[in-house]
Amino acid sequence: MTPTRPAPAAPVTLYRHALSGHCHRVELALSLLGLPCRLVDVDLVQGEHKRPAFLRLNPFGQVPVIDDGGTVVHDSNAILVYLATRYDPARRWLPATPEGQAAVQVWLSAAAGPIAFGPAAARLVTVFGATLDAPGAIGRAHQLLGVMEPVLAGRAFLTGDEATLADIAGYSYIAAAPEGNVDLAPYAAVRAWLRRIESLPGFVPMPRTAVGLSVNAS
Repeated sequence: MTPTRPAPAAPVTLYRHALSGHCHRVELALSLLGLPCRLVDVDLVQGEHKRPAFLRLNPFGQVPVIDDGGTVVHDSNAILVYLATRYDPARRWLPATPEGQAAVQVWLSAAAGPIAFGPAAARLVTVFGATLDAPGAIGRAHQLLGVMEPVLAGRAFLTGDEATLADIAGYSYIAAAPEGNVDLAPYAAVRAWLRRIESLPGFVPMPRTAVGLSVNAS
């Protein structure tokens, strides 16, 4: 018998920037879990995330942040774990077994490491004008993709035959990698994985930006 999924008393408020992959992974999780949400856009250009009102939500001054009926959680990966633990009693998205949790954690760590300093950083240069080492970030992105390709050649999703938080955490910046001049053409298995995520019930895309290699994409 499938456990009944609890529902929030009110829509979960997501403080976000629409072009942030960190925010998109939370929005994607909310949608895949079938949770109602209220989107609040934070004006990063005007420094709204560094003002006292927002710093009371997240003292690090970063999006995303969620407010779930008074429970405030920041950091995208922490939010994913919170949502899956609270609203997925079947433990599809964050397995209950030690082995399953460890397998997911590997990719949550990758999201905070190689993904953040690879494809995400490369995209920061082209989309937001960040003064970062673009060639270095692109190189790190290809190192990461070189690891992901054989993994995904042997399985449908990052940890097995079913999608988990690992895939939600990895999707946004890998899908948007061409915006940062990271070519996905050599990685057939990665591209097939992206399509599998995009076919999941409840999938929501991240807005695209016509920069980098995505300018001429169909």
